[in-house]
Amino acid sequence: MLIGKEIYDLEGKELLLRSPGKEDAAILIDYLRTTCEETRFLSKEPEEVLLTLEEEKEFIRKMNVSDESVMILAFLDGEFAGNCSFSGQGLKRQKHRATMGIALYQKYTGMGIGRLLIGKLCNIAKEKGFEQMELEVMAENERAIHLYKKMGFKIYGVFPGNAKYKDGTYGDAYWMMKKL
Repeated sequence: MLIGKEIYDLEGKELLLRSPGKEDAAILIDYLRTTCEETRFLSKEPEEVLLTLEEEKEFIRKMNVSDESVMILAFLDGEFAGNCSFSGQGLKRQKHRATMGIALYQKYTGMGIGRLLIGKLCNIAKEKGFEQMELEVMAENERAIHLYKKMGFKIYGVFPGNAKYKDGTYGDAYWMMKKL
């Protein structure tokens, strides 16, 4: 689904939120590679980001026409800062659930962008009739967990050994959920 452009003042800087267009495909692929390299809290290694421009354009198109999914891009003073999205479940028994994801370039974390994006996602999901927002977060990502808890999410489960890193170590993940 599409959202209209929204502009917020973030401590004197302009934060623009908007839906992606096909012209954003290249920056989204580059962003995914970079953010996967910046942190081990995301699900992929940078070299696993193999999307072509055409595949990313098609993904954007599907997100924009979907009634159950939304993607929001964030630009701070004209620079791409990151994005967030949610997707609904296709099965009748799970239609009340939406699953979200969010990532920002590291230089934009801690500025309130994530809080604003998560609030926006939850509001849209609630307006669309979803009853709960779910996410998965690496247990060692303490800053994100702290933010999610402040936003009303609670930990409901642990996935031991959810990720295996290049150095051979494992990371647990939490399943968190918020009632909308």
